[in-house]
Amino acid sequence: MNPGPNRFLLAAAALDVAAALLHLACIVFGAPWYRFLGAGERMAQMDAAGHWYPTVATLVISGVLLVWALYALSGAGVLRRLPLRRTVLTAITAVYLLRGTVFVVLMPYFPGNSPAFWLVSSAICLVFGLVHLAGLRQRWRYL
Repeated sequence: MNPGPNRFLLAAAALDVAAALLHLACIVFGAPWYRFLGAGERMAQMDAAGHWYPTVATLVISGVLLVWALYALSGAGVLRRLPLRRTVLTAITAVYLLRGTVFVVLMPYFPGNSPAFWLVSSAICLVFGLVHLAGLRQRWRYL
């Protein structure tokens, strides 16, 4: 028997959508938002110069986050069953948890980001991952 919509996965979907919208706001509001949200000075300067890369990279990230929201809604029981739902939700959860916990490994590859950016964004990713994990655990047998 299906227990109805899962609140944790509904919250996870809302978090994913919020993150996607924040990324899209960078495209709309430009370089100051790239700076404020910690994308690094290089991304902000490329955007200010009219380069295509920040917009495309941000659209890709936003698109991925929106797909993740759809999978969370599917897992919550709100949308129809999406392909590989259990596997994809597990992978999404793992990505968030890894990003939230092993950021020290990533830091050298993005030298333009401040330590504050890494701490704040990693904490956010960890919270997102834990919300996804709670929902995934509760809904596991229905996935």
